[in-house]
Formats: sequence, structure tokens, C-alpha cells
Amino acid sequence: MNKTLRQRAVLDVLRHGSIASQEDLQRHLRRRGFKVGQATLSRDIRDLNLSKTSHGYSLSQGDNGSGVALPPVSRLVKEFVLDVRTAQNQLVIKTIVGSAQPVAAALDETDWSEVVGTIAGDDTILIVCPDRDEAKSLAGRIEEMLG
Repeated sequence: MNKTLRQRAVLDVLRHGSIASQEDLQRHLRRRGFKVGQATLSRDIRDLNLSKTSHGYSLSQGDNGSGVALPPVSRLVKEFVLDVRTAQNQLVIKTIVGSAQPVAAALDETDWSEVVGTIAGDDTILIVCPDRDEAKSLAGRIEEMLG
């Protein structure tokens, strides 16, 4: 898996709760589809400048986690998106297992007017659009990226 996506997942895990140990972090990453060894995880912790406190790992003070840039949305869509379906003013996007969250994060960062918000699971993204026309427009934009 891509280092940037893996590190983004590490930051996302830390934003959602305390992680007591590297083993705990490994389990969380495994659930998201990242099989990572201890040496790689140690490098990620160092690269991300994470702190180990009495409560576990955390982001360094003043770090909001935005230091890890996602690859371009077009690349993520091309690599990980399998299917795009419209449903009224919403899109349902199927991805390969473990890839929905980074794709959704990249879509959120685009600041496209068609995207009101996203919800991502493991292999499915729900995108809410302002209306049906915007949903169709966004579906077309994503399908163009798929080639």
C-alpha cells in the first residue's frame, strides 16, 4: 500500500481516539486494510512526529495532521474506485477494500461545489450533493477520471 495513504490512516486513527501501543495501532490499521510490520510502523511514527504520552500515541502539539498530503484525487479514483452510482442527490462509490476513506478525504479536499459531504466506510463512499443535477455532474466527473 501507498505510504501516504497508510500515514493518512494513522492520523485518522489517532483523531478518533487514544492508541496505547504500536500493537494497538497495528490492529486499527489492519482493520483498514493496511498490513504493516513493526519497523514500518516505527518509521511512520517518526515521520509523522507522533508523541508517546502516558495515555498512548498522539499528534504533536499544534499538529492537526494536515502535514501529510494526499495524492491527487484523479490518481486515487483511477487506482481505487470500482463503481459509481447515482441515487437522487447522492452518489454511492464502491472502492477496493480499505480504500474508501482516503478517496473520500481526497474528494473532500477538492472543494468541488457538487460535494456537500462524504461518509466513508471500508469499501463504500456516500457523497451527498445539493441536487440531482449536481450528483449527475459529479458522477460524470468521477467516471471521466476512471478512463
